Amino acid sequence: MRKKQFKAESKKLLDMMINSIYTHKEIFLRELISNASDATDKLYFKSLTDTAIDASDLKIRIELDKENRLITVKDNGIGMTAEELESNLGTIAKSDSLNFKNENKDDENLENLEVIGQFGVGFYSSFMVADRVEVISKALGSDGANKWVSEGVEGYTVEPCEKEAVGTTVILHIKDDNENENYSEYLDQYRIRELVKKYSDYIRYPIVMEMTSQVPDKDNEGEYITEVNDEVLNSQVPLWRKNKSEIKAEEYNEFYKQKFYDFTDPALVIHSKTEGQATFDALMFIPENAPMDFYSKEFEKGLQLYSNGVLIMDKCADLLPDYFSFVRGLVDSSDLTLNISREVLQHDRQLKIIAKAIDKKLKSELAKLLKNDREKYEKFFKTFGVQLKWGVYADYGMNKDGLKDLIIFKSSNGGYVTLKEYTERMADSQSDIYYACGDSEEKIALLPQVEAVKEKGFEVLYFTDDVDEFAIQMLMEYEGKHFANVQKDEVDLSTDAEKEAVQKKNESSKELLDKMKEILGGEVSAVKFTNKLGKHAVSLSAEGYVSLEMAKVLSQMPGGGEGVKAQLVLEINSDHALAKKLEEADEKTLEKYTKILYNQARLIAGLTVENPTEFADMICELM
Repeated sequence: MRKKQFKAESKKLLDMMINSIYTHKEIFLRELISNASDATDKLYFKSLTDTAIDASDLKIRIELDKENRLITVKDNGIGMTAEELESNLGTIAKSDSLNFKNENKDDENLENLEVIGQFGVGFYSSFMVADRVEVISKALGSDGANKWVSEGVEGYTVEPCEKEAVGTTVILHIKDDNENENYSEYLDQYRIRELVKKYSDYIRYPIVMEMTSQVPDKDNEGEYITEVNDEVLNSQVPLWRKNKSEIKAEEYNEFYKQKFYDFTDPALVIHSKTEGQATFDALMFIPENAPMDFYSKEFEKGLQLYSNGVLIMDKCADLLPDYFSFVRGLVDSSDLTLNISREVLQHDRQLKIIAKAIDKKLKSELAKLLKNDREKYEKFFKTFGVQLKWGVYADYGMNKDGLKDLIIFKSSNGGYVTLKEYTERMADSQSDIYYACGDSEEKIALLPQVEAVKEKGFEVLYFTDDVDEFAIQMLMEYEGKHFANVQKDEVDLSTDAEKEAVQKKNESSKELLDKMKEILGGEVSAVKFTNKLGKHAVSLSAEGYVSLEMAKVLSQMPGGGEGVKAQLVLEINSDHALAKKLEEADEKTLEKYTKILYNQARLIAGLTVENPTEFADMICELM
């Protein structure tokens, strides 16, 4: 029989499809099952208006023959005529499923048809694992059957053959193993079952395969016999397509743990169906704990992406912004535009619409949790709150408005507080939102400036994460109230009389203060007396945009700290007995006092002492 050539532009196109389009060879099984499902859908669709068609036992069967290296995928769907075999399989990127859908677009029964195939390329993925493919098909209403055979780019043949039942059988002759590829893995029953569960678990028809197992011999204790039984490999009905009212919490939890390999129940389950510009089902989970690799380079964000129950991508990163990278789950939509292969998505309008809707839904559910279950929200925030704060800061604050009411901070009033709660209980006389930075709440509470602000009756937010101040600087203000770092020189809650008194003190002590600045050799931009330290003798503050904490964070980054430093101000309590000691000290003693005070101030601020030996020696000498 004369071999026919493919009708595509060139053999090179088929070669590219076989070797380049698909990332993983295992995809071939998903494609064949999806095609079988489409064919079965078409028969079911016809049966809705033709009672003569028996659609009572529709299924897909997989058969393995290790000895002869064969994988067979059978369906009892609508089948193909010789002309359809030639048209659909002889022309690359020709989709009979898409044609069928277009031809019946006005039929009200089309709602029951979930056509998966769109471009007709998936079938050729078979050649990634097979060196010969046979397709035997008998069309509905046809008296005879036909056989299509191809060994790849060299072409194909079509000839009549015998087949009793309507439907299609695809036989793959699996390639021999080589040093680079183990094709025999696809002849293993457990590997095939794994691939069906991974990609095709929610195909609406049973996917059946004979499974061999060892079971105890009832007649001979301690002995085992081999049993071969048909097993349905797929779940068929996706959990996310059921009504929420029908699903118990235990079902959600079990699904999450099995699907995403977690040992604990999720902290929050979000199950939604969206209709409108994009129609899709989403089932998302917020974990109780961060994944072990969450802060590693290996971690990949993303939701599983399904099209009509068929897995398209295991982790679609485009569906989640970075600040929601901890969310696990899936999206199932029939609206997505699938490019030549089902695993290559066009980054089109539909995907962006879905991502936007998911982002909005997650924010809405977290806001609801914050309002209705504060304890649960605070527990969530302890685990993933840093991600939300980074979201405020990232992309030049593009997402800050949607996140600002989801972030919470520890406060001098005790417990967590939202920015809204802080501003609502601000005193009328308070113009700014006060905050301070440090390694822990306990250390921040002991800062001299914080104690002084608290004594005035004002609440202080405690920033303990590296990103906190950067996020707040990006936020700039909240409800018209600006943020003020009490560790910076600009915050002064003194009365006019107190300000005037300390100003006179600094003017009269200018020579002393200049001498102390000189002793520190450029470590500080100024030394001055202050009345903002309560009972404490000394402290460091910062001038300008860069605060103490920001400088500390930047210095820890690769290449950080170079040229980005806080302008430190050494502040001395004008009411402390030490102030008089400084004025009375001789030049040598003043130098020791100055260095000791500066190092003490660095320790209080959570900074390191560059020469701890010298510091300790000077204290011992004075003692």
